[in-house]
Amino acid sequence: MEQKSNAFLETEKVGRLMRKYAIPCIISLLVAALYNIVDQIFIANASYLGSYGNAANTVVFPLTVVALAIAVMIGDGCCAFVSISLGANRPEDAHKSIGSAVILCAASSLALTAVYLLGMDGILTLFGGRVNAETFRHAREYFFWIALGVPFYMFGQAMNPIIRSDGSPRFAMVTTVLGAVVNIILDPLFIFGFKWGMMGAAVATVLGQVLTAALAVWYLCHMKAVKLGRDSFRVHGRLVKRYIPLGACSFLAQISLVAAMAAINNMLQKYGALDAIFGRPQYAQIPMAVVGIVMKFFQIVISIAIGIAAGCIPIVGYNIGAKRHDRAKALFDRLLAAETAVGLVALVIVELMPRQLIAVFGAANESAYYTSFAVRSFRIYLCMMPLATVNKGTFIYLQAMGKALESTALSMVREVVFGVGFALVLPRFFGLDGVLYSMPVSDVLTFVISVALILATRRSLDVTMAAEGRAVTA
Repeated sequence: MEQKSNAFLETEKVGRLMRKYAIPCIISLLVAALYNIVDQIFIANASYLGSYGNAANTVVFPLTVVALAIAVMIGDGCCAFVSISLGANRPEDAHKSIGSAVILCAASSLALTAVYLLGMDGILTLFGGRVNAETFRHAREYFFWIALGVPFYMFGQAMNPIIRSDGSPRFAMVTTVLGAVVNIILDPLFIFGFKWGMMGAAVATVLGQVLTAALAVWYLCHMKAVKLGRDSFRVHGRLVKRYIPLGACSFLAQISLVAAMAAINNMLQKYGALDAIFGRPQYAQIPMAVVGIVMKFFQIVISIAIGIAAGCIPIVGYNIGAKRHDRAKALFDRLLAAETAVGLVALVIVELMPRQLIAVFGAANESAYYTSFAVRSFRIYLCMMPLATVNKGTFIYLQAMGKALESTALSMVREVVFGVGFALVLPRFFGLDGVLYSMPVSDVLTFVISVALILATRRSLDVTMAAEGRAVTA
């Protein structure tokens, strides 16, 4: 019998595999998150940009997440499908699905760029860009250049999980790291040296994304477990219908986050205007700037949580395809423990060190109102981080098992029903603080549902293991 590609995923120790795949994935996602965060740090510390530039960055950030949502839907879905296909010894399905993903990513990224450039003013207004004239001017300048880089950004992000599914998590990490290094080097040069302002921050980001995309193209020409041919690069409808649903959870998790951020930004604008302090024109941008910074720290933590879980997708998918459900269950238990630990560490940091965190984002150049609101925001908005990280790990594990419906439904409930709903309702009762309460309330309620799904998933794995004649553990 022909040896299956990536057969080591079925035989190597689960803990070692988890480290091998999760660590590079965590680093890749952290570095990807740093693109926007690094921009915001340098913008915040440039005296001629300050909180206006910070608020502008917050306005544009959800629009980069839209691009990421489409990219990860294609990339994560293809990654899970390729892993299952290789585990089931179906190499033809693997290479054709990758070729289709390349075509879909290119077409969708060009379409999104066109939408952004043609509808720029209306889109920025929708996401709270008109909080004041100076913020809108900075947001428009930043968004124009970011929109031009969307095709490179999406291609790099979509190919990253596909490269991991081919058995090269380290290369996937390196492509993202090198792009971020370019951004980190060029940001201070363009912002402080050339005084290019928001344009400088955006151009530095785009140049880093171009390098990441170029390295992904090189890898596609030198794949290991999957061999691409000319007939790979067509839209194979039969396969697209199978792997896009597997990426739907990733898409909805990101796109619903955009809906939540749009709701939050608009509530900050509306209820900030009613606040005794932030209703003054010179302070109007502070709530949006601060909550944007808090979200960036959340993004760092959740990137670690997603990285741990997403790094497990090839391992879970392969073992499910190979009918090694005992290994899938062992991985699930390790994943939940790791997600809990990440959330607890993050909670300690935000509760004990909020002033140090906000200081990184130029607090020394701002008013006392900026710092006091930031401290309150960190401590309230992120007070349920352990539940948030466990919820995220559960979403992604279900996705890796091929349970697209359960994964997607849970993600939708968290991000849309709870995330958007509470962001719109709670400020009616608690003003600006209501926006901050929306996050922990959503995480608590989602965790209740996650626990039920975790128990059901473990029971289903036990039943399958018993049918396979494998030992069932508690």
